[in-house]
Amino acid sequence: MERRVVVTGMGAITPIGNNVKEFFDNVMAGTCGIDFINNFNTESYSARLAAQVKNFEPKDYMDFKEARRMDRFSQLAVAAAKEAVMDSGLDLSNIDMDRAGVIVGSGIGAIDDIEKETNTLRDKGPKRVSPLFIPMTITNMAAGNIAIQFGLKGICTNVVTACATGTNCIGEAFRSIKHGYSDVILAGGTEGSITPLAVAGFQSLTALSTSQVPLRASIPFDKERDGFVMGEGAGILVLEDYEHAKARGAKIYAEVVGYGTTCDAYHITAPAPDGEGGARAMKLAMEEAGVAPKDISYINAHGTSTPTNDRVETIAIKLAMGEEAYHTPISSTKSMIGHLLGAAGAVEAIICVKAMENSFIPATIGLEVPDEECDLDYVPGVGRTANLTYTMSNSLGFGGHNATLVFKSVK
Repeated sequence: MERRVVVTGMGAITPIGNNVKEFFDNVMAGTCGIDFINNFNTESYSARLAAQVKNFEPKDYMDFKEARRMDRFSQLAVAAAKEAVMDSGLDLSNIDMDRAGVIVGSGIGAIDDIEKETNTLRDKGPKRVSPLFIPMTITNMAAGNIAIQFGLKGICTNVVTACATGTNCIGEAFRSIKHGYSDVILAGGTEGSITPLAVAGFQSLTALSTSQVPLRASIPFDKERDGFVMGEGAGILVLEDYEHAKARGAKIYAEVVGYGTTCDAYHITAPAPDGEGGARAMKLAMEEAGVAPKDISYINAHGTSTPTNDRVETIAIKLAMGEEAYHTPISSTKSMIGHLLGAAGAVEAIICVKAMENSFIPATIGLEVPDEECDLDYVPGVGRTANLTYTMSNSLGFGGHNATLVFKSVK
């Protein structure tokens, strides 16, 4: 028997807020979290802007010694998970921990520590490389550290699908609960990769914006867009079987009702130009949710601000939604927080849930110059008040990965 899956807790560390309330308040205000990179010298870089997390102190969320054994991506994930668990009201002493798990991924993982220890090896030799190097850098360690923090003994894994990671992690958690394998799962994504090597790598791909103006750098669907802006952070959702949540009197924020995931099988970095893979993910998610395009109240687009992505995603939305594409509000909140890579889909899922709770459609800030190839309603500049029943979140990742989630309001 298939079970209903609901969201009962959320936690976020982002470039515009280190908790869900602060974060979404800033989303509604249209706050831009992009500025000049300040954690390394970018003088020789053409891409100098990023959306960095501000005022994050790991010791505020975990034991100092524990924090030192984690790379930044794990620290951010544990911090967001702590907020999510607290928000959910879960009494961990009163649930079956064998049926409570974690599915949290990172697109890149511990590149920060990889860079540092590579320099140590080069400058000081192999005996000076940290004995914690390997357990700090494996990408499953965000999930592992969260499970250890809370004693969660059910499924503990990480899906890694580049920029679709967070969305796929939530989707797989949804399926695990829906089909009866788990009762509670902490699901989402995390990323802490604003580092010299990572920025240089994306810059060499010509994927990053070279704008020196923070408000004109991440401008999804704008004709003058020239690349994405790297972001960092973490988003964690507590997903729970509806009956399990109801029995303990939990607050229910929303219901997860649909998940679609596909592959373009086309190119390692570029989306298939016909948009078919992305469209199919949206169709599969709507089919599982039992909804038609006319039922979707808002789409949080992948909307990276790269010339190719935004054009192809527009094509995909038209393929999936038909004529309703022209009547459905769409926005990219990457205009405010940049591209959080493996954490993007998780943070954007939180936005979809909070949008329904607050009856608010977030804006695509900075969208000023219309592009004739991007001719849908991208909610430019300022958000809108609206009753939202179903929201959809899209994520498209390097390797041709496409993932879509559909959420239903419980108001």
